[in-house]
Amino acid sequence: MIHALSTHLFVNHRLTVALLTRIHQAGIPAVEIFCARQHLDYRNKEQVAELGHWFRDSDLKLHSLHSPMYNDEIWGSSGPHAVVTITEPVKSKRLQMVDEIKRAIEVAEVVPCRYLVQHMGVGGEEYDERKVDAAFAALEELTIFARQRGVEILLENIPNQLSSAERLLQFEELTHLHLNFCFDTGHANMGAGVESTYGRMKQRIRSTHVHDNNGKEDKHLAPFASEGGTVDWKTTMQLLRSREDQYPLLLELKDHNDHAHPLDLVLPIFERLEEQ
Repeated sequence: MIHALSTHLFVNHRLTVALLTRIHQAGIPAVEIFCARQHLDYRNKEQVAELGHWFRDSDLKLHSLHSPMYNDEIWGSSGPHAVVTITEPVKSKRLQMVDEIKRAIEVAEVVPCRYLVQHMGVGGEEYDERKVDAAFAALEELTIFARQRGVEILLENIPNQLSSAERLLQFEELTHLHLNFCFDTGHANMGAGVESTYGRMKQRIRSTHVHDNNGKEDKHLAPFASEGGTVDWKTTMQLLRSREDQYPLLLELKDHNDHAHPLDLVLPIFERLEEQ
């Protein structure tokens, strides 16, 4: 399978050409850039332009962008107002959040990519038809904006009552937006399970987020390299290989500060996964 890495591993550090060079030199052919302003400030034209020049001269491919979860530069620490969610029922507030996501999508004008991965709601959010309607209104506008820039929006299964595989399929049936999915192994492990979730989503999976957890906490553990994970990787890899032409194997890990050089773990993890 094609291998890719999310820059979520370095989300608390500024995304620089030096960091991208290290990722490329580590033997990783493609990345997903996590749009967090302390990492990639998508509103900073100078930073985006610098990355654009680098990508034009590099063989490293930008596979996807991850939509922003917060609008501040301190990972949401400035308060609840910093949360960016397309399920905001109040139209005036939602439009501000849609505008924030549009600014992230504009990165593709400088660094072309294929996908934007989008959450529907936040972790633990309860089901509410008003929130579904809000998400529909937001995504109607965002899909047009993204497609004009060659970008397809993918909805990700996340641990809430709006974004299980079943709810995502219901949303597609109701809205006819023709959206495809990003399959997240860790989030599936916290819900109905990897096998059940994959079975429902498989026809529409276009990208992945591969990571581990204990089934309860969304820790984004490194498969085989971190303690406490409960994902059955043999079964998971058999499932992923069943339609491997549709998507890459994309690691979305968190730096837990238990490895001095977390990038050194990536290739061995890919090797172990491929051995399953």
